Order: sequence, then C-alpha cells, then structure tokens
Amino acid sequence: MKILIAEDETIIRMDLRGLLERTGYEVVAEARDGEEAVALAREHEPDLAVMDVKMPRLDGIEAARRILEERPLPIVMLTAFGQQELVARAIEVGVFGYLVKPFREQDVVPAIEAARARFEELVAVRAEADSLSEALVARKAIERAKGLLMAKENLSEADAFARLRKASQVSGRPLRVIAEAVISTFEAA
Repeated sequence: MKILIAEDETIIRMDLRGLLERTGYEVVAEARDGEEAVALAREHEPDLAVMDVKMPRLDGIEAARRILEERPLPIVMLTAFGQQELVARAIEVGVFGYLVKPFREQDVVPAIEAARARFEELVAVRAEADSLSEALVARKAIERAKGLLMAKENLSEADAFARLRKASQVSGRPLRVIAEAVISTFEAA
C-alpha cells in the first residue's frame, strides 16, 4: 500500500516513515504542510494518507477535505490535541481514522488497517447504491413503457412486457433503452 505522510515535525515524520516501512508499507511522499500534502496527493495518488491536524499554511483537516474532493482515499489524522471539536471536524470531512500523539507503534498499523477497511466498505456500499439507483430508474422506465403500450395498443401487462423484451432481444439493446424509446415515441405523438 502506498502511503502519503503529512507532518510538519521532522522527527515525527521520520519515525512514522520508518515504522510504516518496517511494517511493509511503501511511503511514496512526505509533506511538511497541508498545501504540500494536497499537491503530493495529486502527484503520487497514494492509497492512504497519514496527516497531522496542526500544520503550517493549511491545517490537516482542510488539506484532507481538498484531497478527498479530488480523489477519495482513507485518511488517518494524527494530532497532539484530543479535542472533541477537532475530531468532529475530521469526521465531518470524511477522515477514516484518528490517532492522538504520542502514538504507540502498535496503534498505528491497526488504525491504518481499520481506516482502509472502512473506506473499502464505503466504496462497496456506494457502488451498490449506484447499482440499485440505476435498477430503479430502469424499472420505472419499463413500467412507464408497459403502461403506454397497454393504453395505446390495448395490450395486457404480460403482452406489453413481452413486446418490450422481444424488441430488446432482437435489437441487442438493454430493456431500459427500448423502454425509453417507447416512452419518447408515444409521448411525442
């Protein structure tokens, strides 16, 4: 997994890089401030980012927001501040994990793996929602086309559906496309 580290304190950044590389992760870029983090995320397209909350030029939460707007990825925030307001802002932006400094080595990998797993679950849920949404749109078009065929051609529901299905099979086009063509034809007349 390719990781971007964004941390303004050099010692912490070096320690984190060493810890991640020892664990088998590939650190593809290191940023010293939020603006650099956004640019490096764009350039290197990491699989995950570990970012400090308090950084110069642009704080980590705003940098995370900008990165996520361009390309969704799991982000784990690091901070010496355990304030609830910062946690709430990070969650609102879409951050997947949060570690309070000084962090222990045994806490970093589980936080990264949990963030990655939560991100993959979100991607799967969004894909399923998109698929269901497309299916619903198709179903509505098919039902509308069936209704028009029933009314205009005096067909039963089964016959109207059979006609749509046959047109789909003969043309090699999806049923939704045939249904939308029937709707346009009858509604234009």
